[in-house]
Amino acid sequence: MITRRAALTGLIATISAQDLKAQTKNTLFVSAQNSFLHDPGPGWPDRPDRISSILNALQAPEFITLSKQEAPSAELECILRVHTRQLITVLEQSTPKTGLSPLGHDMTLNPHSLSAAIASAGGAIAATDAVMRGKAQNSFVATRPPGHHALANQAMGFCLFNNVAIAAMHARKLYNVERIAIVDFDVHHGNGVQDFFWNDKNTLYASTHQMPLYPGTGELNETGAFNNIVNAPLSRGDSGDQFQDALKSRILPRLDLFAPDIIFICAGFDAHIHDPLGGLRLLEEDFRNVTLRIMEIAQRRCHNRIVSLLEGGYTPQDLARSVSAHIKALMEA
Repeated sequence: MITRRAALTGLIATISAQDLKAQTKNTLFVSAQNSFLHDPGPGWPDRPDRISSILNALQAPEFITLSKQEAPSAELECILRVHTRQLITVLEQSTPKTGLSPLGHDMTLNPHSLSAAIASAGGAIAATDAVMRGKAQNSFVATRPPGHHALANQAMGFCLFNNVAIAAMHARKLYNVERIAIVDFDVHHGNGVQDFFWNDKNTLYASTHQMPLYPGTGELNETGAFNNIVNAPLSRGDSGDQFQDALKSRILPRLDLFAPDIIFICAGFDAHIHDPLGGLRLLEEDFRNVTLRIMEIAQRRCHNRIVSLLEGGYTPQDLARSVSAHIKALMEA
């Protein structure tokens, strides 16, 4: 009897063979004009200049071969694989016609916020399509609002929709991808991702993050229903040495053993030494190194398939340098 995994392996091999001649072998960069329209107002860390700083940095000559794509809007069906209709209704009713409207204690919406969130989810889906169809080796999505805090029925932590969960479920639904891994190195724990995949034995969520820190989840003993959650909390003041130790001792061995069919990255850069929302001391080189280590496993296990999504990072100049280091590494695939 042919198992589902054997069939998936055959499908992936077929897709790879069919697209081999057309495969560009490069990294795809996805962004969205709507990201600039979502402006929560003065004083909020997640601002449009985060994206403009990245786009400016990518004008450098070393990124000339980077393929670029505008994010489409996500279909409602894709969003509903992760989120409830109630959440969508709340977001629609909370969206102001003009000005700003608070959503909870850590969110502010303007008239364009919901459309920006739909484009963020759409960008994650488009990047996944490109990688699964062999049109790119890997991809990076620079859109906002971010996503890894969003719960199925609640927006929180600057996040309206859980972009990585939406993309992962899209990969599973459309391409029959069985084993999905999500690696998160944002300074904040991705509580929304952990919550959604807690009972999913075929999804591994592995996170480094600072504790104690918002949102308060991510303890070592939070391991999921099937031991499919790996948390490696770091302490305030930890530097690249402690970060690399956590990767080598907890995250990377589990990722390799899990043998995923695709790897998603929640690429938050707010663990940078200069970021105002965290207390870790990472440098651009640390983000490059973790990217390369993940790529080594992707090469062995899943034909280099990586989809990386921007999460945090709130000092625009440092964010631009960190993202540049991350993308340069991805382009070495």
